[in-house]
Amino acid sequence: MAIIILDRDGVINEQPGDHVTSVDEWTPIPGSIEAMARLGQAGFQLAIATNQNGLSLGLFDLDDLEAMHAKLRALVEDAGGEVAGIFYCPHSEADNCRCRKPGTGLLDVIEAEFDTSLHDCYFVGDQRRDLQCAVAKGCKPVLVKSGRGEETLLSLMQDPDPSLIDTAVFDDLAQFADFAIHKA
Repeated sequence: MAIIILDRDGVINEQPGDHVTSVDEWTPIPGSIEAMARLGQAGFQLAIATNQNGLSLGLFDLDDLEAMHAKLRALVEDAGGEVAGIFYCPHSEADNCRCRKPGTGLLDVIEAEFDTSLHDCYFVGDQRRDLQCAVAKGCKPVLVKSGRGEETLLSLMQDPDPSLIDTAVFDDLAQFADFAIHKA
């Protein structure tokens, strides 16, 4: 079963500021939950790889994060899908850890957890660091224009990165899901 890696904030849920700090603030982007369910029903396993440095900054705690992820899982399950795993980096940029995107540590953990290679898997994100992480691991980078995606697209046009030239661009996760399901 093919795995699709999804960033969380800006891809699955709205990101009104720099951080989503509570379950009440965690609001899905319209169509994202249904898109995840459709991808699951089409045979894809969904793994979420998300930087959550709000933990290290003390903006929320592990119970808050787990509540957000429980809400996410419940919504996807109610729509007929499943989240295979949620993997997060709790560190700040200053920590220089391997798991903070664009580092590939989260993807290494996903590979170990599912005992598979992520080479050529789709990695859907809304920021340059998501795309850089995808390319560094041999994944297919996908940019959605939701979240910070429009800003990222503009940045890539103004400051092109040759390694990201093959990045596919979609309006949102729902449009990507249509593409991935049709291509499968």
